[in-house]
Amino acid sequence: MTFLSPLIFVGIFTLVAYLSSLNSSDVRNISILDESGLFTDHFESSETLIYTFVDNSSLEAAKKASEEEGVYGLLYIPKPEKIEDLAQSITFYSEDSPSLTLMDDIEDAIEDKVNVLRLKEANIDAAQIEALRIRVDTNLETYQGKETSKLASGLKLGFGGLAGYLLFMFIIIYGNMIMRSVIEEKTSRIIEVIISSVKPVKLLLGKIFGTSLAGITQFVVWIFLIGILMTIVPMILGIDPAAVQTPQQELIDQNTGGIENVVQEVIMEINNLPIMNLIIMFILFFIGGYLLYASLYAAIGAAVDSETDTQQFMMPILMPLILAVYVGFFTVIDNPHGTVSQVFSYIPFTSPVVMLMRIPFGVPIWQQLLSVVILFATFMGTVWFAAKIYRVGILMYGKKPTYKEIFKWLKY
Repeated sequence: MTFLSPLIFVGIFTLVAYLSSLNSSDVRNISILDESGLFTDHFESSETLIYTFVDNSSLEAAKKASEEEGVYGLLYIPKPEKIEDLAQSITFYSEDSPSLTLMDDIEDAIEDKVNVLRLKEANIDAAQIEALRIRVDTNLETYQGKETSKLASGLKLGFGGLAGYLLFMFIIIYGNMIMRSVIEEKTSRIIEVIISSVKPVKLLLGKIFGTSLAGITQFVVWIFLIGILMTIVPMILGIDPAAVQTPQQELIDQNTGGIENVVQEVIMEINNLPIMNLIIMFILFFIGGYLLYASLYAAIGAAVDSETDTQQFMMPILMPLILAVYVGFFTVIDNPHGTVSQVFSYIPFTSPVVMLMRIPFGVPIWQQLLSVVILFATFMGTVWFAAKIYRVGILMYGKKPTYKEIFKWLKY
């Protein structure tokens, strides 16, 4: 799976890009029956959307003709007594439910025209109103004179969220791997041979560090292979991922003045991020957080005889991780330096995720180092705790342990 996983990932990405290109190339024909006569020149056809006006026809005849000819849909605009009546009287007929994007485009086009007509009725020049409209784009700058932007906040949250999510997934995937490894050695009785020549705490640490290094190696291989495949496969298949744009991306490009400006701003904001600080702290929190949870996973594996018995012990481990993700996304995005964010960035079971999400917003180095020290100190405590359970649990068979019994093991 070390080599197959990147192939599967790139294969899925390539398939999505290919299907998106096929989907975006579908041509949809839409007939328009405009009894009001207000929209004759308002709908403009594109490469994938062709508008055709139906003249001198009743609604039933237009519906029947559109259905027989296989037209994607029929847009019916009745003749209103007042312009505002159009808000509830326009109907779109189709074989199946149309996409939300298509309906948004049609409704926006109609609203633009209707609003202009409404302003004309009130003897108001719509062009003059548009010319007088002032769009405010507030400049952001720190007290020290460093310029920032609204895009920077989104990028910071994205970088922090990605780092926290990677750690979250790594802990779950490789923590379970350690737990299964302990259960397998225990059920096969191999552990009885190993324990005769190795102390339980050394065996526990060896298993944690060994699986950690194997996981990190696999992770590095994935990144390396995915980077190569993402470059080569699109070139071979002739797929341009950048050319595959969703309607939402196209709308963003229109409102921001083009993708080139957005890319330049993104590059500028990435350069302003504390990249080296992020990398160093990501490695420290990545290692510390994984070792902390890996020791608990190993203790659970030693306490039970089968993977089905682990369910009662998994929730207390997963809850802090889930809480860290929710706290990160729902508090850091609102106030990265608030009390809640700061408290959870020091609690060792949540700090690897929360602190990683806070660092892009500017956290003093002493706070980061304090959080790392607390995290690794807690890891040493959990290793002692896990070793107590591990020492007794690996030789226990045939009985599901309870929390009360595990607490007794700590006294042995």
